[in-house]
Amino acid sequence: MRILFLGDVVGRSGRDAVVERLPGLRREVAADLVVLNAENASHGFGLAPDMARAFLEAGADVLTLGNHAWDRKEIIPYIEGEPRLIRPMNYPPGTPGRGATVVEVPGGRRALVLQVMGRLFMEPLDDPFRAAQAELARHSLGARGSVQAVVVDIHAEATSEKLGFGHSFDGRVSLIAGTHTHVPTADHQVLEGGTAFVSDAGMCGDYDSVIGMGKAGASIRFWRKVPAERLSPAEGQATLCGVLVETDDATGLALRIGPLRLGGRLSQVMPGF
Repeated sequence: MRILFLGDVVGRSGRDAVVERLPGLRREVAADLVVLNAENASHGFGLAPDMARAFLEAGADVLTLGNHAWDRKEIIPYIEGEPRLIRPMNYPPGTPGRGATVVEVPGGRRALVLQVMGRLFMEPLDDPFRAAQAELARHSLGARGSVQAVVVDIHAEATSEKLGFGHSFDGRVSLIAGTHTHVPTADHQVLEGGTAFVSDAGMCGDYDSVIGMGKAGASIRFWRKVPAERLSPAEGQATLCGVLVETDDATGLALRIGPLRLGGRLSQVMPGF
């Protein structure tokens, strides 16, 4: 199975790039499953229902959220009725939506996609490790299992927490991809137990910015510790950032992982397989 994971979509620039390029990109890399983090799509803060629909129509199979999940209140009724949109599963009980979903993949296969949010330097949510452990206990991975692929989006600030999570669940999932920090890391690898891992997939947005936000407004906050105007996304040409993973049909574990950077200012790279 080929799994394309794209990092946080930021603002109009990122939205337009994803909607325009994802249909062709999906065909080019022969992706069977596309997962997209969309929590910054609406002016950098949250996701609106019409944007979610546009991403799904463009070829995303599952959309994930994060700490900005509820910045657009109209997403609350939408997420209740759209199983392809998930939020971190370690939000407290009673939070709208779901933290995991199973989708059909070509060839009669099924894939589990789940999301957790880290706690270091972030909100003090429930334990993401135990939340993932409980969900994974309900599924078996492999050709004869209940699912043939498992993808985890860990939305977290600290690379140490992401790496600790990766090694904890190595050999039990196909891919663990970090999101939230918006900068693509170069540590993409297949861990010892067969799980593909990257600390951060990067963002789909304008990199002539401060993690997707306009340079002037974002930078001045580090000079003056006083309230400032609301940040606005940069609107230059976006780079699509993510990873492509190929799994073993028998085990559901990863054979290889490669980075993807397409368009915009960053050096361009496509997976070499």
